[in-house]
Amino acid sequence: MILQRDILLDVRRLIWRIWVGGMPTGVDHVCLAYLQQYAQNAQAVVERGRVRRVLSPAQSDRLFSILRFGMAGFKRNISMLGIRAALSNFGDGQRGMGRLYLNVGHTGLEQTSSMALLDVKPIYLIHDLIPITHPEYCRVGEDARHAERVRTILHRGRGVIANSDDTVAALRQFAASDGREPPPALTAYLGTRLMIEPREASPPLDRPYFVMLGTIEGRKNHLLILNIWRDLVTSMGDKAPVLVVIGKRGWECEQAVDLLERCQQIKGHVLELPHCPDEEVARYFRHARALLFPSFTEGYGMPLIEALASGLPVIASDIGVFHELAGDIPEYFSPLDGMGWRKAIEAYAPEDSNPRARQLARMSGFHAPTWEEHFAKVDAWLPTIAKG
Repeated sequence: MILQRDILLDVRRLIWRIWVGGMPTGVDHVCLAYLQQYAQNAQAVVERGRVRRVLSPAQSDRLFSILRFGMAGFKRNISMLGIRAALSNFGDGQRGMGRLYLNVGHTGLEQTSSMALLDVKPIYLIHDLIPITHPEYCRVGEDARHAERVRTILHRGRGVIANSDDTVAALRQFAASDGREPPPALTAYLGTRLMIEPREASPPLDRPYFVMLGTIEGRKNHLLILNIWRDLVTSMGDKAPVLVVIGKRGWECEQAVDLLERCQQIKGHVLELPHCPDEEVARYFRHARALLFPSFTEGYGMPLIEALASGLPVIASDIGVFHELAGDIPEYFSPLDGMGWRKAIEAYAPEDSNPRARQLARMSGFHAPTWEEHFAKVDAWLPTIAKG
């Protein structure tokens, strides 16, 4: 007889992401990290129709293996697993039996009527409350959907894992405005990627360049930097540095896209890379003058951590979560201070840049968060929720 496993792990976001063939986002990397950490002690929570089910341990192992393997043969494998699961008798595996249920991808939290798992202790990882606090940067209606997700967390959650103290503060503020008491919260910084050595050691470009990393969307403030670049090229001509924009096009970014597609001044001075493997990102990081991170708001800010972990200086927005994560290492400017950003870019561009050298010196004691540290905190905290 196979004993029940202690954790129910919701993997619906990973199934959806691989099914549609999208490049993994930051949230997806978190989901994969949790899968890697807890697979041996977990059963998979999936969705069939409008009912969520728990796969048996054997079926869960098969699904976890498929999800780790990625795109190759995914649809065929997942279809076969679905057929087997549909024909099987779920039995006690479908019941929660008082176990911890982990949802770390925000998936399905607005579908309150479809939760068929009873007698569970839900733990949610919340990434941000940006659709609620800054709806102007998100798709129309996303504020209402995300508010429902957060209300589900507040109503059902036995505990919340947050990626930053800044996110915890936003959650508590929303709970107070909604007349609710938030569940116990744990701040556990996310593990850092990109601490890898690129196979190609030579610079990818033969001119000084700066990097922006992340989906092109309104809150990331690409528009500010692109306008600065147009001005730099107008005044410096071919001596202007290159801007490398790494990330797919998202939403609420029409003006930035117009500049990328139609602005003749920046042609040849802005390189857009919508699909860039981690190793290529690491190569661009290795030789860039700085990462530019002018966001209006962030729940965490993984590119900032990845850059500092890679030895790349950062020029960043003067927002609370960046100070929480990086202290006084980066150069900080208001996301509205176009002149400040331009002067900093000009100061960091030369090979003998003194401001850049000073930031490199400040980076000497920086420690990037690791997944080992993250899960050490989570593993010590989960039993206190399980006993509650």
